Amino acid sequence: MGFTTFSRETFAAFRASDRPGPVHMLNLIRLHSFARYPDGRDATGADAYANYGRISAPVLARLGGRIAWRGNFELGMVGPEDERWDICFIAEYPSPGAFAQMLRDPIYREAMEHRLAAVADSRLIRLGVMANGTSFHGAT
Repeated sequence: MGFTTFSRETFAAFRASDRPGPVHMLNLIRLHSFARYPDGRDATGADAYANYGRISAPVLARLGGRIAWRGNFELGMVGPEDERWDICFIAEYPSPGAFAQMLRDPIYREAMEHRLAAVADSRLIRLGVMANGTSFHGAT
């Protein structure tokens, strides 16, 4: 069984570490071959996730968010050899509060039906934004 949503405790920790400034959320998504809608409707996981994106994108934009980076998974160099991701992106929100506000939005909640049907496994990792540089540790 994969990870498809966060716990109340994790979200409480997210909210407790509210701070000014943008937050990046690294999203790694593995899709079901066929969506798993509770009503049994027929769709691929990719189609269901596309519906999630179509419905949720205007909410993200309205709250000042954007997709800061996206890429195609090619090869896992470190980690479980069988781990692969169908969709990889970083969403940027103007603040942690904006992310929380998105989760409460009724249109976004409608979109979540499609995400839950589409996603077999995922990782959602909160990142603090740092200035770009030339070193791995971020000092320069």
